[in-house]
Amino acid sequence: MNPQLRLENQLCFALHAASRAMTGAYQPLLEKLGVTYPQYLVLLLLWEGDGASVSQLGERLHLDSGTLTPLLKRLEGQGLVARRRSAKDERVVEVFLTTAGKRLERRASEVPAALLCRTGLPIRDLEKLRATLQTLTKTLHEASDA
Repeated sequence: MNPQLRLENQLCFALHAASRAMTGAYQPLLEKLGVTYPQYLVLLLLWEGDGASVSQLGERLHLDSGTLTPLLKRLEGQGLVARRRSAKDERVVEVFLTTAGKRLERRASEVPAALLCRTGLPIRDLEKLRATLQTLTKTLHEASDA
């Protein structure tokens, strides 16, 4: 068999398996907050800058509106966000944290440290890995846009 075609030699599979393991490591931590992993990612962006448009959120998270809209509806149903049409442009929907969404940030601040402990890796290694993955993502997006 061609060694290039072995599953364990595939970068795509290593990334897929690591992504599933990472999401699984987050699951019990986020369950305590009452949110899913994709919802947590949206909240992270809103804690960075409240009032982002749906298109801005989608761009940052690499999600299309068909995926993002139901996720936002669920967050809205949980009372964590509110969606409103922009006063400047009615076609634009902006997402704002509610008081409950803002309060959740304090509880969520424990998640990164807890996850760091679960990895068992030194923070320097994790920072290097994150930077490498960010570069890979950027490179692949640029290649697909070309």
